[in-house]
Amino acid sequence: MRVISGEARGRPLRAPRNQSRTRPMADKIKEAAFSSMESLGVAPDRVLDLYAGSGAVGIEALSRWASRAVFVDRDRTACQTIRRNLQAVGFEERGTVLQTTVERVLSPAREEFDLIVIDPPYADPDILEVIERISASGAAGSGSILLLGHWPRLDVPERIGRFHTLRQRCHGDSCFAIFEWISDEDLVEGS
Repeated sequence: MRVISGEARGRPLRAPRNQSRTRPMADKIKEAAFSSMESLGVAPDRVLDLYAGSGAVGIEALSRWASRAVFVDRDRTACQTIRRNLQAVGFEERGTVLQTTVERVLSPAREEFDLIVIDPPYADPDILEVIERISASGAAGSGSILLLGHWPRLDVPERIGRFHTLRQRCHGDSCFAIFEWISDEDLVEGS
C-alpha cells in the first residue's frame, strides 16, 4: 500500500495489524477512484474519511489537493496506524484522527465536508442506511462528493437520500461509486 500521486507520491503506508477487522482499499481501486474524481473535476479541500482503517484514502486526498482531513475509526489500533501514516508522509498537522463510531460523528455533524469517504467492511448490511444518515447529517452540503468502496454484490441505487450517482466502477471483487449531494434548488434547476 502506498500513496499514488501528489506531494507524498510513492511513500509506503502501513495497514493496521488486525487485518481481519480492516480491509484497506487496494491501490488499483484507489487509483481508479481518484482518476474518476479528477475527470469529473472534483478536487475537494476538506475530507471526512469514515471507517478509515489505515487512512490511505484520506491521505491520498491530502497528497493530491485537500488541505485538511478528519479520519474516523472505532478501532484503537487503526487510529494508531493512521497517526503513524500521517507522520510518515508529513501530514500530521493536516489530519485529525477520531477514535469513535461513525454514528457518533454524524449525529449531528458539526462541519460540512467537500469529500466524504466511506469504505466500510464489505459485508456491512447497513451501509445504505449509513449513507442516508450522512446525507441528512450536516456533514454534506450542495456539491459534496461521497466516495463509496463496496463489493460487487451490493446493489447501489442511483439515489441515496440527497446523494446522486455520478459514476460506478468495478475491478475484480472491488467496486467504488461516486455520488454528489444535490440540494432541492439544484434539483429544480436541473429539471
